[in-house]
Amino acid sequence: MSERPEDEIPAPDHELPAIEFDSPGRFAIHNPASQPATTATPEPAPFQLGQHQALERFASADHARAHALALLQQARRRICIYSNDLEPWLYNHSSMQDACAQLLLANPRNQLCILVQDARRAVQDGHRLITLSRRLSSNCSIRRVHPEHPASDGSFLLVDDCALWMRPELSQYSGYVYYSNPGRLRQQLQLFEQAWIYSLSDPDLRSFLL
Repeated sequence: MSERPEDEIPAPDHELPAIEFDSPGRFAIHNPASQPATTATPEPAPFQLGQHQALERFASADHARAHALALLQQARRRICIYSNDLEPWLYNHSSMQDACAQLLLANPRNQLCILVQDARRAVQDGHRLITLSRRLSSNCSIRRVHPEHPASDGSFLLVDDCALWMRPELSQYSGYVYYSNPGRLRQQLQLFEQAWIYSLSDPDLRSFLL
């Protein structure tokens, strides 16, 4: 017996009502910490460290990376990073690693200090800044924020004695950057240094670095 064409198959006597579905959409843009590492080569923002006076704002991952890369590439003495999980979408890229390595290799007194609230994801998935700390452990340190002494609810980057990059809300890419504001830098640096005093040596980081 031959099969009947699909359009000739009689419909059932009682059809189920159509299901209404309102898609909630995609939430990736509201959860940047869950984004994978970027593979495209970011371009640094065209502003000069210590010279550009105006406040610059960013609202996308690309612009956040552009400003952060510009600061890292122009650093001359010290970089301080405060992060929830080392933000792979931001820092886990060869350009960021190269910029930090350039600073550390330029002078043995130069420093890269990183405070992270939770390093488990970075250790499990691998992260370029952790690899860098393994290679240049004498002046690159990664420590875990003490849960009772957090420095900030957001994420920030401090460079030399003048620049501040800030992302206040971890659920959003938006933030702002000062390329030359020593006063604001000092305020944030005090919070960072206080959190560093109480910070912990993370066993996950130690096991990875061995």
